[in-house]
Amino acid sequence: MNKIAALIFAASAAFTGIASAQTTYPTAPPFAPLTTDIKAKSPTSAYVQDSRGVIARNPFGLCWRTGYWTPADAVPGCDLPLCVAPDTLVNGKCVAPPPPVVAQAPAPAPAAAPAPALVPVPTSEKVSYSADAFFDFDKAVLKPAGKASLDDLSSKLQGINLEVIIAVGHTDSIGTDAYNQKLSIRRADAVKAYLQSKGIEANRVYTEGKGEKQPVADNKSTAGRAKNRRVEIEVVGTRNK
Repeated sequence: MNKIAALIFAASAAFTGIASAQTTYPTAPPFAPLTTDIKAKSPTSAYVQDSRGVIARNPFGLCWRTGYWTPADAVPGCDLPLCVAPDTLVNGKCVAPPPPVVAQAPAPAPAAAPAPALVPVPTSEKVSYSADAFFDFDKAVLKPAGKASLDDLSSKLQGINLEVIIAVGHTDSIGTDAYNQKLSIRRADAVKAYLQSKGIEANRVYTEGKGEKQPVADNKSTAGRAKNRRVEIEVVGTRNK
């Protein structure tokens, strides 16, 4: 009797150990007893296997685990899902899917460079006119041809930020130095007066007489003396470039 009781106790303990391997699942309703040839394949086997090495399953289709089972031993199709979506089981570990690729908006086109600011450029223009074209002999009254030349000069001043106009009168060597000096000043003043009548401020026009002191040609010839009788006009200012 003692031997029979010992065998019954051992069988009961083995059945209890096998059932405890599935304590992580809900309690199942009664089911048919397992075949008598089911056994642990080896002392460290993660699942209970039959004599053929096939993992034994319970009536719910789940595999019987042993006490050595870990998530790393999970067999596809054998256990309940061990990961929560969207994670997936990879080599016994829950692996999150790669982050979605976010399309980046194209970089904005670079702003157009601002147009360079206009920079005033200093300018100086000097023009020499024949005094014979501006005045009659020994006179300081502008002739129509002289006025037309000054009208053309005034129109060219529209694009200039005017600073000063310098009008300088010159004569040939006929006559005394004192007389020629006064004549050259009267002719320069006549030019200034006409430019004022065209709207140019008086304080912008500077006059000077050089008489016969600065010839540009030989006074011994008629052609040379004609070149020396002249009015030089220089315009100084800045022009927007």
